[in-house]
Amino acid sequence: QVQLVESGGGLVQAGASLRLSCATSGFTFSNYHMAWFRQAPGKEREFVAAIAWTGFTTDYAESVKGRFNISRDNAKNTVFLQMNSLKSEDTAAYYCARQKDGSTWGGRREIQFYDYWGQGTQVTVSS
Repeated sequence: QVQLVESGGGLVQAGASLRLSCATSGFTFSNYHMAWFRQAPGKEREFVAAIAWTGFTTDYAESVKGRFNISRDNAKNTVFLQMNSLKSEDTAAYYCARQKDGSTWGGRREIQFYDYWGQGTQVTVSS
């Protein structure tokens, strides 16, 4: 069955870096767009970054553009999120997600675009 397992979260100070990983199994990873979302307490889940199945096209939320970098290793069925210059407002649970079959890149920022999610990894940034 499809599985997505995030890792790499933790407690860091503002300005630090973290690298999140999402290891996947149960599907042909190289055929799917992937994304990272985050959810802070009391807030809705929000789009962070997405990467096309080729790895050549990416998209970022304005709040993380220039600080975060999404990448993928299709040989290892893993997607990454490098987070630099972390701010307290980046504190949230971070989730990776897999594109829903039949959907197109145009919907990449919408939660409905994705059908499988990981369990999340907590990132806490202290100021």
